[in-house]
Amino acid sequence: MGSTFKSNDTPVSEILRSIEKGIIQLPDFQRGWVWDDNRIKALIASITNSYPVGALMFLEYSEGGNVRFKYRPFTGATAIHNPEVLVLDGQQRMTSIFNALFSRQAVLTRTDKNKEIKRFYYLDIERCLNSTTDRVDAIISVPEDKFVRSNFGRDIELDLSTRENECKNNMFPLNIVYDPIEAQMWMNEYQKYYNYDPVILAKYAQFFADILVPIQSYKVPVITLSKETPKEAVCQVFENVNTGGVSLTVFELITATFAADNFELRKDWEKRYKKLIEKSALSVSNQKEAILSVVSSTDFLTAITLLHRYYVKINGGEAISCKKKDVLKLSLSEYQLYADVLTEGFIQAASFLKEQRIFSARDLPYSTQLMPLAVIFSILKTRTQDSIIKEKISTWYWCGVFGEMYGGANETRYANDVGGMIDWINGGNEPDTVQRAYFQPTRLLSLQTRLSAAYKGVMALILKEGCLDFISGSAMDFTVYLDENTDIHHIFPRAYCEAKQFNKTKWNSIVNKTPLFARTNRIIGGNAPTDYLMKIEKSNHVARTNLDHHIKTHKIDVNDLRSDNFDEFFIKRAKSLLGLISEAMSKSIPNLNGEDVIAGFGGRLD
Repeated sequence: MGSTFKSNDTPVSEILRSIEKGIIQLPDFQRGWVWDDNRIKALIASITNSYPVGALMFLEYSEGGNVRFKYRPFTGATAIHNPEVLVLDGQQRMTSIFNALFSRQAVLTRTDKNKEIKRFYYLDIERCLNSTTDRVDAIISVPEDKFVRSNFGRDIELDLSTRENECKNNMFPLNIVYDPIEAQMWMNEYQKYYNYDPVILAKYAQFFADILVPIQSYKVPVITLSKETPKEAVCQVFENVNTGGVSLTVFELITATFAADNFELRKDWEKRYKKLIEKSALSVSNQKEAILSVVSSTDFLTAITLLHRYYVKINGGEAISCKKKDVLKLSLSEYQLYADVLTEGFIQAASFLKEQRIFSARDLPYSTQLMPLAVIFSILKTRTQDSIIKEKISTWYWCGVFGEMYGGANETRYANDVGGMIDWINGGNEPDTVQRAYFQPTRLLSLQTRLSAAYKGVMALILKEGCLDFISGSAMDFTVYLDENTDIHHIFPRAYCEAKQFNKTKWNSIVNKTPLFARTNRIIGGNAPTDYLMKIEKSNHVARTNLDHHIKTHKIDVNDLRSDNFDEFFIKRAKSLLGLISEAMSKSIPNLNGEDVIAGFGGRLD
């Protein structure tokens, strides 16, 4: 296979003329030009010293080529030509050079304090020829009117508003340096202004040879990718060379591709995202907590690719796949065909998760599992209302959570699970995630924070069992979950456990935690269970029999709590939680009485 690129040193003058004509332009996904005045001067100084300023990377472009993007001219250019080349790396440098050294308009730039200014750039001939002067100090930027003022604008320090004044002050205008005719005319006027003084003639000759010729003949290395370069390679190359700039996502590339057909993908996505938030939030005031707030624009494109490739597969085409290269092949017609269906699929997925008692984004075990889940709902549509089908989806979902299957690179799993789930629902074998899922009993001990998907999953199962707040007896459903600031709290409080010097691995694990309203947690405080239960009863918050009932809904043995028997409580609740996990996964939990389990929990779980 031949090389997909070529490399050569190219005169900057040639590049600038191509930019002006529009032969060289920018892909629309490139960010705007952002260089400030000082950085422009430093770049010019490097060029005048013939220092390297880095290689450029171009992409050959044609309307019928392998890659189609919406394109735009460089800032300051008046493009009159369809591009033959797009710049992938070097936009900031070439825009600075073009505007400061080629365009006749004032350069719109910024100060180091980010204040917008317009500037023209000059070379101070005297300073350029002074070997003790730093070259950057010989580059002068002046305001748009070409007056440099001081004393709050009252005094004029430098006037370059006329050609005569430029000559008088020995200031060569840089925006004519690549125009041989204009540069020659300026030299003639400069020499004429000084009456062809031999000293001046010699000085200008030195300036021309040492400064202007190196600028006019300056070359930069250019790597040019062929127009046959695949889109995923363009994306990878852009990410590699723009490590200090804005990352180019799959979404940005697809946006630029669709824009070539006058479709504004970003606006379409923003509209859909707003709908996802509104439909998945528990209330208008809690939209930031909406389950679907975690869905990114790239996630949506990945899911559409999954959906599209599923239908390609069942019609005899290629296998289901949603890797980056597959997403980048997505056409506008395919996007438009599936976008509405998938949007509804995500909304149905959010409703399903609420039924599983996952109400908010922070409590979502895996955001990545949302993609295949939404695609499954998109394919099955109303069939998901059948209880048998919904049970299978639930089993698959919880196997993914407690088997901890969605924590790494998932594109292959997405594809396998979408096809596998539909096959299973239609009478085939279980999908890979269900077959391979496994939960080790001692994993409960390492579930210490909500950073773990399984930790969040256990909390959701406790909620799903219909647990009631200890004091109010209110069910923790979506109507009160966020309004009551429901959170996960210790059953044997932390302060009590630390005072008793209990094993932290046990008391800080999921086994000793449960969801409670914020008010209830404040009343419990750091007291022993016997003390806080007595406090609750004496304060007439709730009758004893009702309190016992509320506690039992959390899979807690009330007698162990009322006797402060942490060890017995721990064994029994661990067994109850394992039972919930087993039921959710539709799998038995193996090795319940293995030596490591007995040692870890301090007793048998059978």
